[in-house]
Amino acid sequence: MTPHFEKVRQLLRQLPGLGHRSAERLALFLLVEKPEKLQPIIEALEQASKVVHRCARCGSLTETDLCEVCADVKRESHSLCIVEQVPDLMAIERSQAHRGTYHVLHGRLSPINGVGPDNLNLNSLEKRLQTEPITEVVLALGNDIEAEATCHYLHELILGIQPKMKVSRIGFGLPSGSGLTFADVATLRSALEGRRNVGT
Repeated sequence: MTPHFEKVRQLLRQLPGLGHRSAERLALFLLVEKPEKLQPIIEALEQASKVVHRCARCGSLTETDLCEVCADVKRESHSLCIVEQVPDLMAIERSQAHRGTYHVLHGRLSPINGVGPDNLNLNSLEKRLQTEPITEVVLALGNDIEAEATCHYLHELILGIQPKMKVSRIGFGLPSGSGLTFADVATLRSALEGRRNVGT
């Protein structure tokens, strides 16, 4: 293939979920089969990159100061659901099992990969725990070793700020190592409804 095609394919491979063949198919689709779709995508990405940013409160995506969830006065402000990434928040929203607010960590503790507490979105979480009328925190993280360690750290952090806070963790109907993003709506709804108190 041409050098420019190869460059496009290599760049696409850097996107999550795209392997060698998937990147090749996508590059062929955009450059050869449906080139008319390429320019609108480029323009949309350029526009989005200028206006989309993290919510000042929870860390989700927004084009204003606060995201749609944080700006919604009808949400149950006493219940805070902590997730690893924005796709996890989106998955839970699709399940319609949580009507409270969210907080996105943008990662998990991973000493092997050099990810510590300072690399997570924790400063704003501490502020929210101190200033908002939160009575329950739901830890909606995965069920692998790193997620377990992150949940333990969060539990200690939360109780250090609010000793009487109810901290729960979602139940799981997923194989070990699976994340929320890959769960179907029914599984997520069941996991949230079956959440258990942490430390009991």
